[in-house]
Amino acid sequence: MEKTYRLLIINPGSTSTKISVFENERHLFERSRFHDAPVLLQYPHVNDQVPFRYEVLLEMLKEEGVDPATIDVVVGRGGSAYTQPSGVTVIDRRLYEDTLAAVGGSEHAAKLGVLLAWRFIQDYPVPAYTLNPTNVDEYCDYARLTGIRGVYRFGHSHVLNQKAVAEAHAESMGKRYEDCRFIVAHIDGGVTVGAHDHGRMIDGNMGADGEGAFSPTRIGYVPVLELLDYLQDHPMDDVRRMCSRSGGFVSLFGTSNSDTIHDLVEKGDPKATLVWNTMIYQICKNIGEMSAVLCGKVDAILLTGGLMRFDDIAEGIRERCGWIAPIHIYPGEMEQEALALSVLKVLRGKTKAMTYSGKPVWQGFEGITF
Repeated sequence: MEKTYRLLIINPGSTSTKISVFENERHLFERSRFHDAPVLLQYPHVNDQVPFRYEVLLEMLKEEGVDPATIDVVVGRGGSAYTQPSGVTVIDRRLYEDTLAAVGGSEHAAKLGVLLAWRFIQDYPVPAYTLNPTNVDEYCDYARLTGIRGVYRFGHSHVLNQKAVAEAHAESMGKRYEDCRFIVAHIDGGVTVGAHDHGRMIDGNMGADGEGAFSPTRIGYVPVLELLDYLQDHPMDDVRRMCSRSGGFVSLFGTSNSDTIHDLVEKGDPKATLVWNTMIYQICKNIGEMSAVLCGKVDAILLTGGLMRFDDIAEGIRERCGWIAPIHIYPGEMEQEALALSVLKVLRGKTKAMTYSGKPVWQGFEGITF
């Protein structure tokens, strides 16, 4: 008789805390709590949110009548450690400490998945894992080099959902993810657009690092010289925070609530309309960039994330990018199922979990020194 595992899935985002409980493949429930930016900005650092989010997690379990002591395995979203390969990784002390210290150089709310899982297993000792954290790095060499010696680009995006959606769409085509070329755009509190080439994310924008389209919480591309002028009158910490938590809609409107902004758009507010349509325009530019990365050979453009509940985003992208490849919409995320089902394969001995190495995936260009 097959063993029954009860899995707690912890998935923090820039504007929400989401949890699920699975019993093997059966999804018992999913709960999500929205946190507007002004609430989270009370905490100077992402790490400072752990006690608040942990209480939210326990409250949601209580509301569903789940005793935390009945959980067999905890799985958390991850990020902010050194870059990692794709796949399932054990959450151990080294990964926890590097995530806490953000040694990968980027602060993102996804890191709270590892931090909250670690906090949970201090109270309820069970195995803990993460899958496809935001710092998975599969970039090609051309995607890494910049015009500044010693400054390089690295993978940092919504890897978990992008890969889950790409794998699901490949299956719907009767193909393997490893046999396809996709452009995947995750559009929510942050926006990342990735080029998926035969099972690897070879390029994309570093959404929480000041690249790509601005979004409800992020600044996107900003002219460097203009930013340097801005820094003369604003603390560096404020600008770092704007990259991932207080830019975009938060800076322009004082809220990260997309429903509030979209309501203004529907009422014809000129400022909201300009901002909203500019975000769509910038997403289209990112998609165009990734089509060039894939040499125009794109099987499909996949649009996913929470903001795909707004039809005008898909309409705007179809208008500008429909000529590149067929466009398919996957509203919301497939992250909860991906986290649970991938770890189930490990628990059943079908695949193996990796151990975090404590060093970056990429160690430099082979045979080249700058």
